Amino acid sequence: MADTRTAGTSRAEQSGQQPRSVRVVLLALMITMMLAMLDNMIVGTAMPTIVGELGGLAHLSWVVTSYTLATAASTPLWGKLGDMYGRKGVFMSSIVLFLIGSALSGMAQDMGQLIAFRAVQGLGAGGLMVGVMAIIGDLIPPRERGKYQGMMAGVMALAMIGGPLVGGTITDHWGWRWAFYINLPLGVVALAAISAVLQLPKKRAQARIDYLGAALLTVGITAIVLVTTWGGTEYAWTSARIMELIGIGVAALVGFVFWQARAAEPILPLHIFRSRNFTLMSLIGFITGFVMFGATLFLPLYQQSVQGASATNSGLLLLPMLGAMLVTSMVAGRVTTNTGRYKLFPIVGTVLMAVGLYLLSLMDTDTSPFTSGVYMAVVGLGMGCLMQITMLVAQNSVEMKDMGVASSSTTLFRTLGSSFGVAVMGALFNNRVQDVMAERAGALGSKITEQSAQLDAKGLEKLPELAREAYQHAVSAGTHSAFLLGAVIAVLSLVAAVFVKEVPLKGAGPDAGPNDDAPAPTPVAEAV
Repeated sequence: MADTRTAGTSRAEQSGQQPRSVRVVLLALMITMMLAMLDNMIVGTAMPTIVGELGGLAHLSWVVTSYTLATAASTPLWGKLGDMYGRKGVFMSSIVLFLIGSALSGMAQDMGQLIAFRAVQGLGAGGLMVGVMAIIGDLIPPRERGKYQGMMAGVMALAMIGGPLVGGTITDHWGWRWAFYINLPLGVVALAAISAVLQLPKKRAQARIDYLGAALLTVGITAIVLVTTWGGTEYAWTSARIMELIGIGVAALVGFVFWQARAAEPILPLHIFRSRNFTLMSLIGFITGFVMFGATLFLPLYQQSVQGASATNSGLLLLPMLGAMLVTSMVAGRVTTNTGRYKLFPIVGTVLMAVGLYLLSLMDTDTSPFTSGVYMAVVGLGMGCLMQITMLVAQNSVEMKDMGVASSSTTLFRTLGSSFGVAVMGALFNNRVQDVMAERAGALGSKITEQSAQLDAKGLEKLPELAREAYQHAVSAGTHSAFLLGAVIAVLSLVAAVFVKEVPLKGAGPDAGPNDDAPAPTPVAEAV
């Protein structure tokens, strides 16, 4: 091992790979991570203007759905391709594809073109987050990776807070097309830095890509996302279309699992799930996605409809939760790096998340912004303990050759969790709002929420005072049900966290302990 380290350090010095260069790469990775997270939030703000120019209101939801579908379906493929053919080239290819999709989306002349180009953009986006996480996994040993958790959490918080503000500003001053074009200069900077500085071993796999596995997984994921997107909105949950999609999804995923056990080079090797920690982290990641995206959807709605907050600064309404998440993530990362211990954080995080969601379920029409801010902060503290630790432990549970697959699988489970969270919590919210409106405002209440249980600020202002008060009580009741469900789901993640086994983190540090699966350090990792 000593000889390997010496050789690695020597190669690093010969190639000029210094910690400063690693920081440049990390900056480029953070820019790419922001591209992946920021896009939907910027575009969401620009959608009314886009519809006004291009028309096609009936197909509006497909602008988001096509992107989401393409992202979810391509995520596992990018991870596997990185493992097979080398991380750098595959990651740069995903960035290029994302930028091509962004440029084409900005040039779209009708809604059909925009939907198609958004799918192209989504195909590239599927490799952005996976590439960032996998490359960080290659560059930095798990024991040292905690130092960078605060940076990643900061990027997430900045994207969630700044996305709507940036989107509104760009749309108002430059036009909606720049909501897509803004990705181009940022992506070029990231590409240039990665191309010039990032040095990773090149790979060339002899095995062929598992096309059948890729097709089955794509069909299964597509069916799941469509069920969660259309269920309760476009189609009733018990409709024939939803039942057909459920049947197709289940059949495709069962066939996928059956085939993965026999494929020569499976897209998602089943052996990684033999690791108890990896399986538990996948479950916790799914639940975290379920809760987090549900919370970020309903909190601004509650604060705008019930507390009278401005919709313009909707991102700032989440500041207590996101700020707490950032601080906790930094502390968790530093403690993990210094001590090599991490099991406490999933347990504490899931407890705080469950408690915070229960507190949010107690909000009513009289809850003050300060009180709701405190409740949000509790949820944020819990999420801060989980957001990066789940990826860290998942990566630590597999061999280096499966780093991309582990990163993509964890990302995919979180993405699917968010789809289920928005769908299930949204259905519960909508049903509760419609019931309370019917109780408090009679036929008028039912008519108001017949099309949608979510009213914008202009729609709310037009309501008679009696109907407006009824709607505020209805939203309070809806958020109560949604967050109470979230708290129950969060308890399941606590059960999973209890069974996590604290395996020593691979990498530097005298307390890391022996680990037979620890890979030989790469030159870049040695430089770090």
